[in-house]
Amino acid sequence: MKELFSKWNSISLIKRIVTGLVIGAILGVFVHNLPIIPIFGSLFVGALRAVAPVLVFVLVMSSLASAKNDGGSNMRTVIILYIVSTLIAAVAAVIFSFAFPQQITLAEAAESTAAPSGVGEVIKNILLNAVANPVDSIVKGNYIGILTWASIFGIALKKSSENTKETLVNISDAVTQAVHWVISFAPFGILGLVYETVSTNGVDIFVDYGKLILILVGCMFFVALVTNPLIVFIATRKNPYPLIFTCIRESGITAFFTRSSAANIPMNMALCEKLGLNEDDYSVSIPLGATINMDGAAVTITIMTLAAANTLGIEVDIPSAIILSVLATISACGASGVAGGSLLLIPLACSLFGISNDIAMQVVGVGFIIGVIQDSCETALNSSADVVFTATAEYYKKRINGEPFEMVKKVK
Repeated sequence: MKELFSKWNSISLIKRIVTGLVIGAILGVFVHNLPIIPIFGSLFVGALRAVAPVLVFVLVMSSLASAKNDGGSNMRTVIILYIVSTLIAAVAAVIFSFAFPQQITLAEAAESTAAPSGVGEVIKNILLNAVANPVDSIVKGNYIGILTWASIFGIALKKSSENTKETLVNISDAVTQAVHWVISFAPFGILGLVYETVSTNGVDIFVDYGKLILILVGCMFFVALVTNPLIVFIATRKNPYPLIFTCIRESGITAFFTRSSAANIPMNMALCEKLGLNEDDYSVSIPLGATINMDGAAVTITIMTLAAANTLGIEVDIPSAIILSVLATISACGASGVAGGSLLLIPLACSLFGISNDIAMQVVGVGFIIGVIQDSCETALNSSADVVFTATAEYYKKRINGEPFEMVKKVK
């Protein structure tokens, strides 16, 4: 069994997911009334529903407890650029969602889901959920409460001993590994989800998925080629596109296939060296960016959440959308480094609008179905932007100090 499991994991997750998707679609078209197959989808979604609250709680608490207070002005600039770009990506996703509203076919009816009457009720729900019992929040999937208490405990543990912080990191790594194991069975879960969806709704369902993918990928391209270059131009006052295209070519393409920002760190470090950047800065900013610079994750969380709201007939006003953008930014900064990690934070954003955890996890299941394309593009955007803003921070400092600089150099 151990050898069989090792061989299974040695196959690319993308290939396994595509295989599961194709088999599920074929069975859904030609073979009906196989009750055993949908169970795979239910088990997969159930496992994600069980582990996601624990993952969010542990990751946020561990990252805050282990965060360093030191760092130069250059690093502060990098962090500001990371956060600003992620927030702008979330706002762009809101605009795309309003311009091209999407709906998602869900397996369960949602008549019981009550839409909030306005931003006042949204804020009230946030405050009430924030002070809920932390254990109860984890059990019931109250992600606002999870995020609040994880932040409080994480900040409180900043003054704890290094051994305590190391223990938290080890627990975080263990939970992340558990998520890896769950996601390794995603092909079976997706097989079950696709079979149930196709056998119930027909192959036309892929038209809806195609539209959703177009919105997600289109928004990511907009962030990569419009908003991020605009941020670089404002900081450097020079043409940003040589840097943008270099980072996409040298970092984004490899990240597209690895689907892991963490796995792409060596490529980004090598690219920073080719660009002639300061090693003391990029040796910190690149690993940090793999954790908190998540433009693509903000896009995914926002668009999928608003698609769920549209599906349930929940009208989202502008103030609520602004709150969603901020929450998506915070959530994206805490996204797990595993493939599809941003999808596990969708329930946190969905809770803003009173969407139940059961419905939200169905949205996560849809995310895994389209993740072959969505997650690859998301990771490419996230990883290439790490180098973009690391370089931008250094160029900004040189511009402020009146030092000459080139936007791209030493890259063959």
